[in-house]
Amino acid sequence: MSDPNKLTDFIFSAGFTDSNLLKYADYGAIIPLEQYIDAYMPNLKSVFDRYPEYRTMCTDVNGHIWALPWIEQLGSNKTAIQTVGGMSFINKKWLDFLGLEIPETVDEFEEVLIQFRDHASELQEEFGIEGSIIPMSCIVNDGDQDPSILINGFGEGYGEVDKDKNNGRHIVVTDEQKVICSATQEGYKKGIEWLHKLYEENLIDPEAFTQEWSTYVSKGKSGRYGVCFSWDVGNIDNLKDWVPLPVLTADTCNLTPQNGSFTSGFDRGRCVVTSVAENPALVCAWLDQMYAPLQSPQNNWGTYGEDDDFDIFEMGKNADGEDMLRHAPLGDASPVEVREAESVGGPLAILDEYYDVYVTCPDDAQYRLDWIEEYYTPDMHTQYVYPNIFMSREDTEKLSNLQADIHKEIKTKKADWIMNGFTDKDWEEYLDKLEAYGLSEYLALFQKYLDSYNASMEGK
Repeated sequence: MSDPNKLTDFIFSAGFTDSNLLKYADYGAIIPLEQYIDAYMPNLKSVFDRYPEYRTMCTDVNGHIWALPWIEQLGSNKTAIQTVGGMSFINKKWLDFLGLEIPETVDEFEEVLIQFRDHASELQEEFGIEGSIIPMSCIVNDGDQDPSILINGFGEGYGEVDKDKNNGRHIVVTDEQKVICSATQEGYKKGIEWLHKLYEENLIDPEAFTQEWSTYVSKGKSGRYGVCFSWDVGNIDNLKDWVPLPVLTADTCNLTPQNGSFTSGFDRGRCVVTSVAENPALVCAWLDQMYAPLQSPQNNWGTYGEDDDFDIFEMGKNADGEDMLRHAPLGDASPVEVREAESVGGPLAILDEYYDVYVTCPDDAQYRLDWIEEYYTPDMHTQYVYPNIFMSREDTEKLSNLQADIHKEIKTKKADWIMNGFTDKDWEEYLDKLEAYGLSEYLALFQKYLDSYNASMEGK
């Protein structure tokens, strides 16, 4: 975007980070859109009016909206599909064969893993498994494949959910609206000590610190796992032999939802209008059609009535006899592959109230929503998640610089300690090092914007 003469009127699926949005805004390469949204975009304005938090999340500290968002609601608040990223799953087929119950506490869980380990030969023979039995596999520090969901019950129950492999911030919001670092809490320390104990007992895959996704999946598809972690166990093995593992009780029973999850899927920088657009009002009016309730699902997932191998939808009717997009049976085709082949992305909004009115809910999303509501929501006792906030350019850069060292230290020590263990002295040195890297300043930045967000939402 260095040469304005080469710009198009808009970039449909820009996917800009906050830093990019603010940088290009400063360059004058993109234009603010708030006046056009209010005057020429009734579909998007309707979404903002119904859910004012999305307008707040799109607006910078100076009151400007620099991009059109992508919004995908699947569930809401503590039942939203993003409240739990990496779920823990347990092999029900193995439990039944060994006459074991689904564990509810960390001690019962450890005992189940021991039974998987000690009855490996029987499991191999019964189920025709080639290769060694692995009681529990995961990929440490790899987002949804990380095992940290298991440690939510230690200490005060904050766990460690904000741990994405690239952008993990390791923060949670207490019920007093205070931002704290999850990876410096006593419960985190106790949880990592317990995971080390499991590793010492040969209950965790020795490749958990180094394996690639392809290796992880390959071993899973060979039927070798007793417990695994992912967004969907169907990615790793199959749906019929596995069930989600309930929230385990240690000192308490709690699952802290992921940050930003109460407002569901959201991308602030999805589509931008550039400064070369001669008629930005017309551009915005056209882009607003992407937010029409029947159009957004097609942009997001795919369309219908095309002369090709498969369509994601069939056009049907809802209970009132009006047009409604129905997810079509895909046979053996992967839903993800069909979506990638058919969807165009771009700016869009799919709201919870659209399901069974304008579009059916995708099957793979519905069973995951059912899992969350049954297994996880009842144990989400934390009141708040950190919202999706829009920092200034200066603070975005400051946060990025602070996060680089803090994130690296947390990841490095976590892997090392699960594998090799640690002492109280190691823990104190770790806390001192994080403070030297600017942890207090880091948390103060998050607190400043949380307070600002809460103030802006008062009365809405």
